[in-house]
Amino acid sequence: MAKKPTAADIAAEQRAKEQVEVEQAFAKGVSTLRDLIAPSSIEIHSSHFRLGTKYGRTLYIYGYPRQIYTGWLSALINIDEVLDVSMYIYPVESQVVLNNLRKKVTQLEASMAINSEKGKTRDPALEAAISDAEELRDQLQLGAERFFRFGLYVTLYADSMDELNFVQNKVETLFGQQMVFSKVASSQQEQGLNSTVPQMSDQLQIRRNMNTGAISTSFPFTSADLTDSSGILYGINMHNNGLVIFDRFKLENANLCVFAKSGAGKSFTVKLEALRSMMMGSEIIIIDPENEYQKLAEAVGGSYIRLSLNSATRINPFDLPRVIDSEEADDALRANLVTLHGLFRLMLGGTQANAVGLSPSEEADLDQALIDTYARVGITSDPLTHNSPPPTISDLYDTLLHMGGNGPQLAQRLRKYTTGTFAGIFSQQSNIDINNPMVVFNIRDLEDELRPVAMYIVLSHIWNITRTIQKKRMLIVDEAWQLMKYDDSANFLFSLAKRARKYHLGLTTVTQDVEDFVSSKMGRAIVSNSSMQILLKQSPSAVDVLADVFKLTDEEKKRLANFPIGQGLFFAGQSHVHIQIQASPTEQQLITTNPPSTPKPTNL
Repeated sequence: MAKKPTAADIAAEQRAKEQVEVEQAFAKGVSTLRDLIAPSSIEIHSSHFRLGTKYGRTLYIYGYPRQIYTGWLSALINIDEVLDVSMYIYPVESQVVLNNLRKKVTQLEASMAINSEKGKTRDPALEAAISDAEELRDQLQLGAERFFRFGLYVTLYADSMDELNFVQNKVETLFGQQMVFSKVASSQQEQGLNSTVPQMSDQLQIRRNMNTGAISTSFPFTSADLTDSSGILYGINMHNNGLVIFDRFKLENANLCVFAKSGAGKSFTVKLEALRSMMMGSEIIIIDPENEYQKLAEAVGGSYIRLSLNSATRINPFDLPRVIDSEEADDALRANLVTLHGLFRLMLGGTQANAVGLSPSEEADLDQALIDTYARVGITSDPLTHNSPPPTISDLYDTLLHMGGNGPQLAQRLRKYTTGTFAGIFSQQSNIDINNPMVVFNIRDLEDELRPVAMYIVLSHIWNITRTIQKKRMLIVDEAWQLMKYDDSANFLFSLAKRARKYHLGLTTVTQDVEDFVSSKMGRAIVSNSSMQILLKQSPSAVDVLADVFKLTDEEKKRLANFPIGQGLFFAGQSHVHIQIQASPTEQQLITTNPPSTPKPTNL
């Protein structure tokens, strides 16, 4: 006989039931991972679908040309749109394929024989099909090829239907250029979406027969990549989140041009490259017109040379390189005379807006005076005399003063550099030593008129040392547009860019005045002699100029004016990628030019 439940049992059973109901209600309210990552809604239409606020459409590939080439898919992989690409590859037994091919070849040959009997003209497509089938049979029989079924699907995403149609047209155009044909998966958009999300479910099942060679041309990992086995880290490849690791000295020349508007991060980029290159064994020499590199130089134990009329630093433009190569030694004096001609044209006539320059007779007299000035201290074309102490501008002044013709007049124009306002800094023997992994020449405190002259003389001095002791070096010329304003200094900078590779020198030109730099003949020549370029954010007026020089696409032009700080286009040889310049916290602290943020007060 069953025991009658007591009131306590009934109450306990009721409490247990209520607890289960509460737990079930609580479980319904808990957000699972699936709830967090799933879109808010999904709508399936015949020709598109909608995930939350995004529109999507799946295409499938159904037709291929007779021959398909390696990398044909790279245009799609690198397209600047949001899309998913799925490939399904099913291996097929070779024996099954051989049996089918034998039947197919028999049918094709029968068709050809019937056409011949009827007197019809030959059918090239039929002959090509027989040839391809026979060739594939031979390769399969030998084991050189295998056979597969291949399905390729692409799902496009956009923020509106108009944009989705535009992207579809863009993708179909890319395919059509290569005779690859695609269609919208009509009334199968749900199956198309499921086939391209990463769940390995081929619900469309639209496949094409392909052999090993054809399948290999569809290798998907062909995105733009500039990662090398050696070199330094420049940043992150925004196309594929890979690292841009590159060695500029492996290119045909090691020159680099950096273009950006003020505040876009060009100095940050150059300092980061200099710091990392120095750690890899390169010597760094910098011409700093704005006192931006002092903190970095001091942090790495470099030399910081301040050039001003009040400083004790002296650089003699008459210095000759101590060249060991006999051919170079024979040419050392002549090369320095050519350099001095450009310098004195700059000093005597090129730095003022109303200057008339030098006449041919003045040029001839200056040339003779330079040769005589070297001869007076015992230096001739004989390399054995080049170890003598070189003359100075003061010696040239004396030579001009006591010679006939235009000499006294030229001497008067040169006097401000010997005993006048600009005396001292370039009119005495050199007293600097750049035997240091990093050397910075600061020319900020020089007068505007003297600054291009100083940049020219410093570059000449660095060039002489580069030719004397050859090792891997980087020369950074910041605000290079100041040199490009004058023909002689622009020519000298171009000469450096053209000859630097022979002496293991990489020239880096940095400028924000892009239009003036690129529009000049020498500026374009320097760009063309630079195997690497970095384009950061530009002013709208400079975008069209750079787009013409670098053959940028419309999308790249649009982005170039809107890049955030630290992002840009990185060119190396024939390749270029969208790059994000990335620094570690320690590097950031060393090279940033932004003022430190004010710490927030702490409430105690």
